[in-house]
Amino acid sequence: MTQISHPSNPKEPLGLWLFKIITGPIILVILTIHFLVNHLLAPNGLLTYAEVIAYYKNPIVPIMEIIFVCFAVAHSLTGLRGIVLDLNPSQRILRIFDWLLLILGSTAILYGIWLALTIASA
Repeated sequence: MTQISHPSNPKEPLGLWLFKIITGPIILVILTIHFLVNHLLAPNGLLTYAEVIAYYKNPIVPIMEIIFVCFAVAHSLTGLRGIVLDLNPSQRILRIFDWLLLILGSTAILYGIWLALTIASA
């Protein structure tokens, strides 16, 4: 079965390339909101522990933070994979690297979800 690939890098599936293109602006928007609330609008430029807990009581906040973690991790790891593709690794090395990225990304995302939910339930 033939896979549609990125025009300038035939080893990168078009879906992964499009994912990076779409998630980049989403990450930028969520990061801007994060910085505004946590640093620019905070009284001393930083929220206290009690303020963070109160902030996370809004159900939109943990959802936004979880989406941010998922997109940031997936975006960065697909970008890293793209850099590795530029080195022209063998298929075997690429498969091993893909598995390592999958394990690393899954671990980071699960930890981020656990942390957001733990803070929200405090």
